Amino acid sequence: MPTTTSSFPTGALAQAEKAFELLTCEPAPLSFDARPVPGLPDKTMPLDALRTMMLFEKPDSDTIDATWRQLALHAREWGPAWVVGAIGVALPALTHFAAGFSRSYPRHAEDIDSEILAAFLHALRTADLDRPRLWYRLTWAAWRGGEAVIKKIRDTEELPLDLSSGSRTPKMPYGHPDLLLGRAAAAGLISPESAELISATRFGDALIEALAAEQGVTASVLRMRRRRAERAVAAAVARGDLSGPVRTRLREPALA
Repeated sequence: MPTTTSSFPTGALAQAEKAFELLTCEPAPLSFDARPVPGLPDKTMPLDALRTMMLFEKPDSDTIDATWRQLALHAREWGPAWVVGAIGVALPALTHFAAGFSRSYPRHAEDIDSEILAAFLHALRTADLDRPRLWYRLTWAAWRGGEAVIKKIRDTEELPLDLSSGSRTPKMPYGHPDLLLGRAAAAGLISPESAELISATRFGDALIEALAAEQGVTASVLRMRRRRAERAVAAAVARGDLSGPVRTRLREPALA
């Protein structure tokens, strides 16, 4: 029976994986000098071996940050091969995100792949390498790329023909998370500052440590504030308080 290419993966992430395989195959695999990175083996490693080690041995956060700082520098300064190499090391996380988003929207899987990859690539080229938690910020940017596709699909997808086009109660959580937070703040369930804190650190790329330094408080104080506000929003969603008109303003509980 003749072979066909119909089952060959065509998404952007699958193509990136094929390119990564070509870069890391013998006899001259693209290799990473791990010796300057504390916590990594004192040797030069093929990038596929580095990826396997990062995935299964799970180095500490400082080692991960230092590794990605080097990978990002190589991608910015040493040409396209290192861009592909850095993407290849990140692919386990990127494909995990894509699979999660595509599960409910399989027809849009290639669009999701493309946007996740584009968002990661943009962050790889532009992220501040001196700030902490670089890997978290890179992958968070990729996740937001996929989330943006899903939001666009939800906003533009036509109603099924067998459903009424009249007004309907929206499904929880009643739209974009920022809309939910805005309603909670307008209802007085949380303060506008707490809504902004949740939005910036959960759905944006702000780090809670940086915000704490700007505000002159400890990160633990902001985490406590965020946790209390999130619990208030979650309880309101469970009660259905955020699906109807905004109610009388309430004061947010003070910090202990």
